[in-house]
Amino acid sequence: MAQPICPYFGKCGGCSTQHIDYALQLENKKKMLGHAVRCNDINNIKVFSGNPYAYRNRMDFIFHSSGLGLRKNRKWGEMVDIEECAISNKRLNMLLKEAREFFKKDGNIDHFDIKKSTGTFRYAVIRAPQHGSSVSFVLNPESPRIKEACEKIKKFAETASAANVLITYVPPGTDMSISDDFFAVKGKDTLKEKYIGHDFEYSSQGFFQNNPEMAEKMQEYCNGLLKKYGVEKTKKAHLLDLYGGVGTFGIINADLFSGVTIVENVKQCIDAAGRNIEINGIKNAKAVLLDAVQLRKLSLPKPLFVITDPPRSGMDPKTIRQLNELKPEVIIYISCNLEQLEKDIPKFRGYLIKSAALFDLFPQTNHAEGVVEMILDKSSI
Repeated sequence: MAQPICPYFGKCGGCSTQHIDYALQLENKKKMLGHAVRCNDINNIKVFSGNPYAYRNRMDFIFHSSGLGLRKNRKWGEMVDIEECAISNKRLNMLLKEAREFFKKDGNIDHFDIKKSTGTFRYAVIRAPQHGSSVSFVLNPESPRIKEACEKIKKFAETASAANVLITYVPPGTDMSISDDFFAVKGKDTLKEKYIGHDFEYSSQGFFQNNPEMAEKMQEYCNGLLKKYGVEKTKKAHLLDLYGGVGTFGIINADLFSGVTIVENVKQCIDAAGRNIEINGIKNAKAVLLDAVQLRKLSLPKPLFVITDPPRSGMDPKTIRQLNELKPEVIIYISCNLEQLEKDIPKFRGYLIKSAALFDLFPQTNHAEGVVEMILDKSSI
């Protein structure tokens, strides 16, 4: 057992395993991955970990009547007031303090009531990557006090230390913290991160890994997996970066391949991927706006290698069937949902699992990332 360092542990619905010794947390997650890939000897699974606290660079805090907080454990409609988050980095907690102090000055906050669908202030999405910072205030555009709220946010921006301050509109019938309807009050709407000497720009409204230390370790590991196949020497193989986001995997590994195709169905992300290709001076990569279920629309050269990094819902069976038809030499499946990974792996026909590794991007929770290396079984063709 371990002593939780967070005063809200057990009350807040975020962390769930602070009471478990971190070494045991890793062992439990290792077993989960071993079960998912049907590994008889989990000692063959490599485990990568980093700082168990102060690792997150993004948090979505919810406005309530007297401040900012997170949802209560097992009580989704109720909030726990949060002064500081133990798993968030120091810069993020400083921005949280600034926002709390500013909006609590006037007393009662016109917060959004999700049950009644009334009120103005919904979320403060705070991002504090290595380069830059942002606070995005998510508002209910149908509130009669929307103009007053926007003026208040503009005043906050004048003194806030955040490089970027944004206003984001989300309709009352949707519980989201990002939107296509937003504008910057201060600074701009993009942020930057660096992995293995490569610069990546991403939208404040888009997805990007929240644990940069572990995300970079995962990038290094995948790069090492691909180098084992000698593709760098021949430069004849092609890489498909599927669910590619802003292009991190495709861009970092571009120098190993003759060409790279980055596929993503979120326009903000694929636009950023295009910019990142230019920023990093990559000449052999292209970013394609396409749903993964439409892979047949692409003309992909062979031999083909694939890195697939789907959302928590996993891969659509149609996408897996098309990959089975394409018969890539190697598929590296990156999963943030080990239960879904267990369901998806058997759907790949004619592939053998060569290795599996666990990356703990989410310490103090039951979540982790698994990286599974699968190779085409030539005898099955």
